Amino acid sequence: MSKSASLVRVGIAYLVAVAVGAAWLWWGPDTSHLWLDGLIADSLATLVIFGFSRAHHNSSFYDAWWSVLPPLLAAYWWWAGPLPLDDTRSWLVLVVILVWAVRLTGNWVYAFPGFPHEDWRYPLLRDGKGAMEPLVDLFGIHLVPTWQVFLGMTPVYVAVTHGGRDVGWLDAVAVVIGIGAALLELVADGQMYRFARTKQPGQCLDQGLWGWSRHPNYFGEISFWFALGLFGLAASPADWWWVFLGAIAMVALFLGASIPMMEQRSLERRPQYQDVIDRVSKLVPRPPRVRT
Repeated sequence: MSKSASLVRVGIAYLVAVAVGAAWLWWGPDTSHLWLDGLIADSLATLVIFGFSRAHHNSSFYDAWWSVLPPLLAAYWWWAGPLPLDDTRSWLVLVVILVWAVRLTGNWVYAFPGFPHEDWRYPLLRDGKGAMEPLVDLFGIHLVPTWQVFLGMTPVYVAVTHGGRDVGWLDAVAVVIGIGAALLELVADGQMYRFARTKQPGQCLDQGLWGWSRHPNYFGEISFWFALGLFGLAASPADWWWVFLGAIAMVALFLGASIPMMEQRSLERRPQYQDVIDRVSKLVPRPPRVRT
């Protein structure tokens, strides 16, 4: 299937998913909690995408949902909440999310070759699970990531529904970190694409941002979710004890699953990658160690 035809199918899946979620919010039972309404709509939309994934035997239908849903959820909470449409903090939050979402979704569109391509991690999660394979696909690949993104979005709910505090220095820091995170990911991905076009067999990227961090794109992603936590803290300092739970969950995801899987794959395909591990920071950028 061509890339354009594949993107059309993914686009149709997302339109149906958004329509189902919107239908729930418009006609479904009112829980009296905007955050819970959003969670239910988000989960129902994800079930639609799961249906498309199963019908096409390819879970990469889910890939871009990670970045498509957050701006829609933030806009719904703001629109349905008590704050006016000229609320400055809400605009700042939405702009940061949109910059991140457009960059990440655009990166996926650029790199996606079309079906039958599927993210290499999905078969690793599904294979060998027997009768449990559909449940692994449903929860491990679709619903759990959706719920994790929702957890990361909870400080946005606070920021766009809680008024009474003027925009201050914490909001400014959140904007700088959030936009900076998106730009860092943009530069890191660009460096990786240029390297991929000219690399020799077994060669490892250890230049540019990739010479300071083995996973600068993941560092940028974590930084973005931390910025959302700062927005929540700025809007409601009393909620300091939980507004960063989403960012902490992202750290756990990348350090506990994504990075180990990527590192193992790199070592299997490029034994020289061990030298990169020995010299370059795993996540937080810093100058590389000097070879001895």
